[in-house]
Amino acid sequence: MATSRMAPLARIVLYAFLMTFIAARVVVLLIMSRRLPDLYLYLGGTHVHHLNYGIFLLSLVGAYLLFARPAGRALSGAGALYGVGLGLTFDEFGMWLNLGGSYWQRASWDAVVIIAGLLALAAFAPAVKQFRPRHWWSAALMAVATLLVSCLLYESLKHAGHAAMPRLLELESQSPP
Repeated sequence: MATSRMAPLARIVLYAFLMTFIAARVVVLLIMSRRLPDLYLYLGGTHVHHLNYGIFLLSLVGAYLLFARPAGRALSGAGALYGVGLGLTFDEFGMWLNLGGSYWQRASWDAVVIIAGLLALAAFAPAVKQFRPRHWWSAALMAVATLLVSCLLYESLKHAGHAAMPRLLELESQSPP
């Protein structure tokens, strides 16, 4: 998984990813509930979703990393921008997976949880070469626990979705086009 050299950068990406996802969700909810003015960008009457900002940001960061090959603080900054791009893009994963539909699709949440989990492994897990028998037992126990928690989380989110989804869809239908 992680190496000692990679872990600090993975932590920066993880933090930027999570903070961007949370900020995007809060801002969209505040706009839809009319507690913030409409901050959306429209081009020719078409709403430009923030996943597009994320795609462009990921493209720019990727080009920068390929061609400039930064190190030190510049690499950390690129990692932070990469996390922001991931957050903006995967916040609306359900919309690009299903080519439209509601902003509040479950697929977006699932994608964010998976990406965050993978980033957390890269940020905090020891390298596989450093695993000892106790690490493998811990990993197996963690896999079982993750499976159980995932099942419970799925059921609780399904219940929460049934309770909150009508209100979220109502807010979305009342928001500007």
